[in-house]
Amino acid sequence: MRFTKSGIKLSALCLLIVCATTASAQTKVGTTAAPFLGIGMGARAVAMGGAYTAISDDIYALYWNPAGVSQGTRIQTGFTHTEWLIGTQINWAGAIIPAGNFGSFGVSVTVLNYGTMEVTTFAQEDGTGETFSAQDLAAQITWAKNLTDRFSVGLTAKIINQSIYTTSATGFALDVGFLFNTGLLKNGIKVGASISNFGTPMRLDGQGLTTNIALSPNENGAPQNIPVRFLTDEYSIPLTYRLGLSYDILRAPEGRFTVAFDAVNPNDNTQFVNLGAEYEWKNTIFIRGGYNAIFENEAEKAWTLGGGIKYGLGFAIIKFDYTYQRFGRLNDPQWFTIGLDF
Repeated sequence: MRFTKSGIKLSALCLLIVCATTASAQTKVGTTAAPFLGIGMGARAVAMGGAYTAISDDIYALYWNPAGVSQGTRIQTGFTHTEWLIGTQINWAGAIIPAGNFGSFGVSVTVLNYGTMEVTTFAQEDGTGETFSAQDLAAQITWAKNLTDRFSVGLTAKIINQSIYTTSATGFALDVGFLFNTGLLKNGIKVGASISNFGTPMRLDGQGLTTNIALSPNENGAPQNIPVRFLTDEYSIPLTYRLGLSYDILRAPEGRFTVAFDAVNPNDNTQFVNLGAEYEWKNTIFIRGGYNAIFENEAEKAWTLGGGIKYGLGFAIIKFDYTYQRFGRLNDPQWFTIGLDF
C-alpha cells in the first residue's frame, strides 16, 4: 500500500470520517470519529446478533451494558480476538472483580490494529524504507451495583485514542446502563437499557499535520520554509442508545433456551434491530444464533452462528466461545473468546 505525504494526511482524516457524504444524498453514516466503538465485543454476544443489552450477565457486559457487571459473584476474566475487516485485527481483554457492598468493578481494553504500511512519496514511489501504522484504542473502568435483587445500575468511564502515522486524536466518554427483571411471565422478562459513548469530540493533531510553506515564493527576499500546522475539524463520537428484552422460554435442569431483542439508535447510522437466541445444555454446551442490523440502510451485517463450552476445573471455570459472522460483500469475521471465572 503506497502513501504520499499528502496522502498520509488525507488518510488520517479518513480514519475519523470513514466515508464522505454528498450534498445530494446526506446520511448519518461516517459522521463521527472512532467508529470502532460501535463494533460489538465477545463471541457469545456477537453470535446472538448483538441482542445482548438485557442479558449482559458475563464479562462482556463491560461493552454492552455496564449494569450487567454486577450480575456475577466470581472474579471474571476474558479475552477476544478476531481477524476483522480487510486485514485488520481486533483484540479485547477485560476483568471484573466483585466488591461486596461496594458493588463490582471492571476494566477492559479494546485495540483495533490496521497493520503496518509502507511510506512512499512523489520522489520515492517505491518506498522510503520507513513504515507507519494505524491503531484505535479504548480503555475503560466500570462500576455496577445491584440496588435490589431485580434492579442493577452501572457506569463506565473511558478514554479513546485514534492514531495514524504521527497524528492522533484523544477523547473521553461515559456509558450508563440498567438491568431490570420485571417478574412478568413464569421466568421473568428482563429489560435492559444503555447509553454508550456520551463524551467529548475528537480532533486529529500531531507532527503529521505540520509542513513548511513559502510566502510569495516568486519574490526575492520573501520568507521561506515557514512552519505551519493544519487544523482539522472536530467530530463527535458514536453516541448509541440501546433498549433490550430477553426471556428464558425454557428453564430446566437439563437446559435453557433464551431469546433476546435489541432496538439500537446510533447517531451515525439509521435505527436498527438485533435478534438472538441461545440454547444451553446442562450449563456445559451452548449453541447460539442471531441476526444483525435489521432495518439498517444498506447493512452489510447479517446472520450469526456460534457455540461454546464451559468446563469446571475445581478452582476455576474455563469457557471457550466461537462465532461466525456473515458480513455481506466483505470478509466474514470469525470470533474467538476464552474466559476464566475464579
